Amino acid sequence: MNKAKIAIALPLLALLAACNMGADGNASSGESAPGELAGARIGAPFTLTDQDGKPRGWDDFKGQYRLVYFGYTYCPDVCPVDLQRIMQAFAQFEKAQPALAAKVQPIFISVDPARDTSAILKPYVAAFHPRLIGLTGTPEQIAKVAKDFVVLYNVEGKPGDKDYLVSHSRTPYLFDPDGKPVALVPVDDPSTTGASVDYQITGNETRGNIELEARNDEQSADEGSPSKVLAFLEKWVK
Repeated sequence: MNKAKIAIALPLLALLAACNMGADGNASSGESAPGELAGARIGAPFTLTDQDGKPRGWDDFKGQYRLVYFGYTYCPDVCPVDLQRIMQAFAQFEKAQPALAAKVQPIFISVDPARDTSAILKPYVAAFHPRLIGLTGTPEQIAKVAKDFVVLYNVEGKPGDKDYLVSHSRTPYLFDPDGKPVALVPVDDPSTTGASVDYQITGNETRGNIELEARNDEQSADEGSPSKVLAFLEKWVK
């Protein structure tokens, strides 16, 4: 596939994979050959707000690989499962190859800026890994970043509702130290039984207590198992 075709195909890859959707909404990176994002028009400079309330720009991460996941903290299923598996693999990568892992910055960007304030993001990202950075912003800022990163999202619910879901594309990216897209990070197909993950989200309004427990990781044949994500990192991070 040439670069022009990749640029055209990316919006199709970003099919809405709502956190409340089943397998039919899954946009698993297993459907895309690794490395095919090279040369694609994904990403652009931005300035958002991190979990500590400080401004963070895309260019702040120059010289680092960037592992980027778009989601939201109130996601009831897919987001915490994906993040748990990706960050579990990253922790294994840190242990096995600490020098290479130090070159990688994991980033979580919220597509629910109305609810995902810095105070909400801070305990959420900390529950997955101490190095995971959470970013939020105004609705206008998030809309622009989503567009630049070829991410689709849509709030599902009536105007004024406080309890709603956000449908969003499920395409975690790996970017190189120059901020250029490399490949889609492997994620699971939730329709397979081997990909099952038990998790519980409890706590107050700040989402302060998040507990995740994975089962059958090594037995899963899905592309998003921690072992597959680890192999992905070992392949692309140099």
